[in-house]
Amino acid sequence: MQIMERDVFVINDAVAGFEGAGFPVRRAFAGIDLRLTDPFLMLDHMGAVDYAPGEAKGAPDHPHRGFETVTYLLEGEFEHRDSTGGGGLLRPGDTQWMTAGAGIVHSEMPTHDLLTKGGLLHGTQLWVNLPAANKWADPVYQDLSGQAFGAWTSPDGGDVHIIAGEVDGQKGPGSTHTPITYLHASIPNGGRIQLPWKAGFNGVVYVLEGSGTVGASRVDIQAGQTAVLTAATPVADGVADTIVIHGGASVASSTGRMEVLVMGGAPIREQIAWYGPFVMNTKEEIEQAVTDYQHGRMGVIPPKHDS
Repeated sequence: MQIMERDVFVINDAVAGFEGAGFPVRRAFAGIDLRLTDPFLMLDHMGAVDYAPGEAKGAPDHPHRGFETVTYLLEGEFEHRDSTGGGGLLRPGDTQWMTAGAGIVHSEMPTHDLLTKGGLLHGTQLWVNLPAANKWADPVYQDLSGQAFGAWTSPDGGDVHIIAGEVDGQKGPGSTHTPITYLHASIPNGGRIQLPWKAGFNGVVYVLEGSGTVGASRVDIQAGQTAVLTAATPVADGVADTIVIHGGASVASSTGRMEVLVMGGAPIREQIAWYGPFVMNTKEEIEQAVTDYQHGRMGVIPPKHDS
């Protein structure tokens, strides 16, 4: 079978900033045309930060409407609570997939242990747009244990954890409103992965740690950089569409491997109106979201009672 490799359209450097109550993030998609990442809106890389006791920070009560947040925790612990009365704990390897839909108020805060004892916090949050038909859906959580992720091993030695979508018949547990694939790949020094990829999906690669190359032209890429891959072309019979990533000969990372997120999906191609934590289709819908939040129509997080 003939193999067609995606190539690199552009490499983008993440922009450093702060979120929530002041925790550091690298904003991976800053400066990239959203039409290239559709249906993905934003990817924040949180940390890694080694907090001293009393230093850990999170994101206190704040609203969302019109999209989904996908929080993937690599190190540390986070607790989430929301205006529906729900809540949960994220531990290393876990993912919280929150469909904000018509509107929710939630918080994402370090646990008591992380706050009092200190420790490492490292993770990512991906924002996934919702089609107009789903923006008014009821809020829903998917708490996905890392142990439930799909697993795929490249013949060349790379390990892939599938959060959502499918790779070579192996599926991730995440339920999506629009077809996407979202995975974490770990590539040994000098190794590579050759991911079967769906024609019609775009392709985006973000390097969490380490360095290597990506695409048919083997373009250099390192931690904190995003590669937007060339658009898919219709695949003829007998031709396979793939994404190829090579790990560097010597990789400096906490795992000794090149760690990357790979994501892609079928573009929604709808008008976007975006203001802070609200992503809708029109200016009028944004104004309504602001008014609804100000008047408490997205609810409030109930007080926490210690047991």
